Amino acid sequence: MRSTRSLVLLLILAGSTQTALADASMDRVLKELEPEERAHQVCNLRGLDAVRKGSHLKGVDRVTTTLQKPAIFKNNVVIAKGGAVRAKNHWYFLDFTCAVSADQMKATSFDYKLGGEIPENKWEDFGLWK
Repeated sequence: MRSTRSLVLLLILAGSTQTALADASMDRVLKELEPEERAHQVCNLRGLDAVRKGSHLKGVDRVTTTLQKPAIFKNNVVIAKGGAVRAKNHWYFLDFTCAVSADQMKATSFDYKLGGEIPENKWEDFGLWK
């Protein structure tokens, strides 16, 4: 499963244009994941897009769901109270609720609250990186 996660992250980080080929590849990779992991990944993707479009942050490139405590997946909803988002090598606290489709292939809603910047001297405590 670790190699599948890496592939999903590579696709995310590549920032590929939304072509039919890229979409098909992403769908194929997502289908290989367990439902809960798939839900987390589609919520991370939706979170990247939502924060890029809906906040003052520039250069958003990472979302993590389990910074302070594990995200919860129940009834096709991921609740992350204690996640983080990275923008231009700075990390910020992020809480979100994300609903996914019954097959966990698409995020159907994403509501978030952006918190303050996480001081770099705390990054190691949270497992964050540059």
